[in-house]
Amino acid sequence: MHSTHRKAVVSAAALIMIGALAGCAGGASGSAGAPADSTPTAAVDTAAAAALPAQYKENGIKFASDIANPPMEFYNDDQEIQGFDFDLMNELGARLGTEVSMNQQAWDTIIPSLQSNKWDAIIAGMNDTEEREAVLDFVDYFYGGFGILVQKGNPDGIKAAADLCGKKVAVQKATVQGEVLTERAKDCPAGTTITLVELPSELDSQTALRAGQASAEVVDAYVAAYAAQTAGDGQFFELISDPESPAGLNPVYTGIGVLKKSDGLAAALQLALQSVIDDGTYEKLLSKWNLADFAIDKAGLNLATTGD
Repeated sequence: MHSTHRKAVVSAAALIMIGALAGCAGGASGSAGAPADSTPTAAVDTAAAAALPAQYKENGIKFASDIANPPMEFYNDDQEIQGFDFDLMNELGARLGTEVSMNQQAWDTIIPSLQSNKWDAIIAGMNDTEEREAVLDFVDYFYGGFGILVQKGNPDGIKAAADLCGKKVAVQKATVQGEVLTERAKDCPAGTTITLVELPSELDSQTALRAGQASAEVVDAYVAAYAAQTAGDGQFFELISDPESPAGLNPVYTGIGVLKKSDGLAAALQLALQSVIDDGTYEKLLSKWNLADFAIDKAGLNLATTGD
């Protein structure tokens, strides 16, 4: 279906610790075997499997992902991929009755990698935007805003988004966060602006913040909360809760990206996602990764334009 009702999103600061931050920032290619607790047990969903185009039944679905993005996808100490997106991908594969794999791809080339037929779809905590919908169809599974991450102790005294004016702010390249901050900079007092420090990966942005190369980082709220709770055992960063944006800045939908020319793949994935939601597995996975505040009620399609 083309619409959904989203649940209320609460402050990202309410997220609790998920676990130790992965020691590896990524860079490996290919897919890793699922940890024992990531192995799906659900049976094939007949309707979803029937909707899957033959090429994906035969060859499986190869998902592109910028894997250094905890808690959505990241490497554990054994160099295995884990995270919410990884678990969800495996559940979708089980419903569709086909093989799935998660494959490392740099964020700023992730859409071109589909266009060059390197991979079939994107599952990487990607925000669904009207601009991206010009190229991709999004099967939406998540809804949340952006968080402000600062060094422990908040040396620059940032208390709200307005305090980012006159500051350097780290963001990952080619993300919606950069667009949001560019718009917000237009409202800064005369003579000030928000200077973006754009870096290749999310962990690069965290490193720049920790090194003092930026006063703050703006990133998906759940990623910011995870970093504040786990990086350096909670000693590196803290999360700022903007009183004017308790749900995070500019909440948006997150989805699986599929090229519009991939006839039938998005529809099959949407049916599979609805199956995961209907049998309670979606709720269990969100709870596993402490992401329940960002749930949606129904599998969506291109919700940046179709709305609720």
